[in-house]
Formats: sequence, C-alpha cells, structure tokens
Amino acid sequence: MSSHTNDPRQPSAARPYVAPQIAPQDLPIDYAGFIAVIFGVAGVMFRYKLSSWLALIFCAQSVANMRNVENDLKQVMMAMM
Repeated sequence: MSSHTNDPRQPSAARPYVAPQIAPQDLPIDYAGFIAVIFGVAGVMFRYKLSSWLALIFCAQSVANMRNVENDLKQVMMAMM
C-alpha cells in the first residue's frame, strides 16, 4: 500500500471518545424489567405457564441490558423471585 502520503487523517488530532455522564433519574425506563414483573405476577396469580416463561425471558433481557450493575442487580433479583 503506497497511499500513505494521500491519507487525509491526522493522528495527532484524534481524541478518545468519552461517553457523556447521565444522571440515574434521567435514564430511560427498563421496559423489559417492568414487563417481566407483570408477567411474573400474572403467572403466579393465574397459574399461566406461558406467562411465567415470558417473565423469565423478559427478565433475562433486562439482565442483558443492564447499565448500572450495582443498582439494577437488586431490582433484577427481586423480579426473578
């Protein structure tokens, strides 16, 4: 590759990306966790097996999308119970 002289990028001007800080109260709602709780309650109260399985699936999705591990882990464990 002899195109090093025609490279318009400037390595000296490159800066690493820094994610903006977002306050915990400004984070979007965890809809998967909320739906998991709703399906879990419906599964226990009405004894719907499908509802219980859906609650487990949405709970797993909520765990996979966690942003703040310390705070959300308590919430997820309560949803799993």
